[in-house]
Amino acid sequence: MPNTSARPKHGRRTRRRHRVDPARDELISSSLESAQQCLFNQDYGTAFVHYLLVLNLAPMFKEFARESFRFTLFKWAEELDSVGRIQDLFDCYEQALEIFPADEVILNSMGEHLFRMGFRDEAAGHFHKALKLRPDYPEARENFYRVANWLVERWHFLMLNDHGRNRKYQQAIQKAVQSGCNTVLDIGTGTGILGMCAKKAGAAEVYACELSKTMYELACEVVTANGMDGCIKILHKKSLEMEVPTDIPHRVSLVVTETVDAGLFGEGIIESLIHAWHHLLLPPKRDESEFGDESNTGRVIPAGATVFGMAVECLEIRRHHRLCVTEVGGLSMAEAGKLHSPVSCSSDPDDSMEPYTTERLSRLPRGYKPLTEPFTALTIDFNNVQELEGLSSREVQEIRLPVTQEGELDALAVWFQLHLDEESSLSTGPQEDTCWEQAIYPVHSNKSFLLKPQDELIVEISCRDAYLRLSSVAVLRDGQKIYLDKRVDSQYSENPFPNLNPEAELCSALACLQTNQSQSEDFCMLECSEMALLNNQDYHQSFCSALAKLISKLKVKYQNHEQESADPAVSTPGSSLLYVLDVSEGFSLLSLIASSHGHVKAYSSMEKKKQQEVLKRLARSNGISEQHLEFWLNHMEDEQGMLQRPSREKLWSAIILDCVETCGLIRQKLMEKASLARCLLEEGGRIFPEKIVVYGILVESDTLLQESAVQGQEPTLGFNIAPFINQFTVPVHVFLDFSTLECRHLSEVAELFVLDLMDATANYTNRDVKVQAMSAGRITAIPFWYHIHLDQEISVSTLSQNSHWKQAAVVLQQPIEVRAGDWVNLAVRLHKSTISISVHIENTPAQMD
Repeated sequence: MPNTSARPKHGRRTRRRHRVDPARDELISSSLESAQQCLFNQDYGTAFVHYLLVLNLAPMFKEFARESFRFTLFKWAEELDSVGRIQDLFDCYEQALEIFPADEVILNSMGEHLFRMGFRDEAAGHFHKALKLRPDYPEARENFYRVANWLVERWHFLMLNDHGRNRKYQQAIQKAVQSGCNTVLDIGTGTGILGMCAKKAGAAEVYACELSKTMYELACEVVTANGMDGCIKILHKKSLEMEVPTDIPHRVSLVVTETVDAGLFGEGIIESLIHAWHHLLLPPKRDESEFGDESNTGRVIPAGATVFGMAVECLEIRRHHRLCVTEVGGLSMAEAGKLHSPVSCSSDPDDSMEPYTTERLSRLPRGYKPLTEPFTALTIDFNNVQELEGLSSREVQEIRLPVTQEGELDALAVWFQLHLDEESSLSTGPQEDTCWEQAIYPVHSNKSFLLKPQDELIVEISCRDAYLRLSSVAVLRDGQKIYLDKRVDSQYSENPFPNLNPEAELCSALACLQTNQSQSEDFCMLECSEMALLNNQDYHQSFCSALAKLISKLKVKYQNHEQESADPAVSTPGSSLLYVLDVSEGFSLLSLIASSHGHVKAYSSMEKKKQQEVLKRLARSNGISEQHLEFWLNHMEDEQGMLQRPSREKLWSAIILDCVETCGLIRQKLMEKASLARCLLEEGGRIFPEKIVVYGILVESDTLLQESAVQGQEPTLGFNIAPFINQFTVPVHVFLDFSTLECRHLSEVAELFVLDLMDATANYTNRDVKVQAMSAGRITAIPFWYHIHLDQEISVSTLSQNSHWKQAAVVLQQPIEVRAGDWVNLAVRLHKSTISISVHIENTPAQMD
């Protein structure tokens, strides 16, 4: 607790002013004493009110009371948060910032609360303000880096660096303006580049709208920096809420937008264009043969799109979306029920389902195999409002695709060609070198299905809810239709559904309905990373072996202890039971694997009821007593108290910590959790893992530069955008797949850092590493990954081919030239589980042999 006994010193002028109002002085003095007494009694709410009164009446006390006021605010905010009084919490922060508007600690703390509540834009604003006030403030810097990835997604940098894409948009806009489209609205303006293209082309009036507060403020800065302030009106508003003449004085003749995602319609372009045609755009041309001035008619850039797709085999997609193994860590998965990712085009989707995910097919580890030729799935004319309005009610289209190569059906991959006008288009295909990924519609069949040449794959295409939905429904083989989700057997059955009479068809339909009801009860949805982890047999076998070694060793210790003791009370039933706690994030089988070794009571931190049911089913089917499996959070009111004793008299035999986030970063507060866990272990007990070793390598990679920051003004058509959006550049690139990264290795792999979770004395926060350049080039990044040591002999790597983890890389803001033989000094720092690396080249390069 801060020191509350000191008193401030006042100058002569202050004392003279106070003598004017003795009653006011008395109120300030008594309130200050009450604040300090309440703080001492841990009555933080009352203390906060008293401090507010004092600091509003007597601002000269600010510096004296700042530390105590912060402490009071943070403790009171914790209490308000714990009882769900969120509005009161934010009101307190607003009051605090009225008194201390330039306090970086308060700004950062409020940002943390905002981010936890999902207000990412507002959180970023507070972190950014804190950093401006104190650029070396590590907590605010790390918070800003984490939130920046949410606010300005990495595709913004790739898109702005895509000169070909930018140039084609500019040319299409220029042609439209020169043909008479003199008033322009840029929907979803982002950095404002398309609106600036319109103004540069000579448009008389340019308007733009942007929903994201962060991007809106960024666009305003960019437009001003490019001398167009006052020439382009930018609104912080969703286009669906815009009206004439409230927001723009009249209808415009041209709408430009790129509110499209990998699945074309996922950012709401259909809804926004329907609204624009009805409320913001001039009417379209009545006839294609109509010539003359276009200022009285409306049009959209892009003019339309054609969607393509193909069926693919891809192990990387498969292992992230469905269960591919029959056994995990010695446990049979036969009774797991239906497990798959939340990406599904099922006939009855719910809000938790996504119709597709995205991948860059050209960079997937182990690649992919096309099983069909590309097919046209859909065409859409953005300048035809009737077609836009009828999209969601289009009948489901059924397409038959001839299979061209034998392979396992894993997904439908989808891309599109965006027609900017009659002459120019952009393709997002897997063979194109663009900023785009492809949309992936995975297959979730419980059993794999092998497609063969001469088969025909039946695909259904619809646009329900204005989302593009594709579903692999069935396969035609030798005149028989094999349903992928309802077949009795897999590909080994050549005739699973023979022709039936109507009565038999009805019975079959009822049987399928009952089967589907049963399956829906057993269905459990896991995140893509959780599915990949479940399919990682090496990971689970490593844990199984390490746990078996520890449990065997502790069993021997207990047996020896019982034999040596003459007191029968020592060997009472359950006294030698081993307790294991698994605090892994999300779905984890490690507690069950521990229980399977016998004489172990394992506690899981899994909190989702559906996932708990899966674990219970697996326990029963694998002969594990339910009494030997507990769900720790079910018995606790406060999740923060998870690391506690299993009972009054016992300590943990093993505590399993989840150390690395899927994105490739060390989990926050890992070392604090490890420190607490060490205190809760019995003699001979272990933390899993016991040690983490960080490895890295020097690389030259233009790809990482392109994905991390806008590279000058050339790709952005000469517009000054880079300095503004690059404020959101983060030094660590996450979700990196190092195995497919286009790069040149400039050094050997080097050990960068060691985190010892079992021995606090072995840890450090700073380390200097010398790495020798093996080749000449530019160091642009240092990719890094982890070897996770479960014990001295057993480890798993986050770089392995079957890992559910991705890697991360420190990206240098300015590449550094090196020659072969140069020694590179890496200053590696760990602050609150965040690793940072600074690079320095020695002046005297060593001569290589």
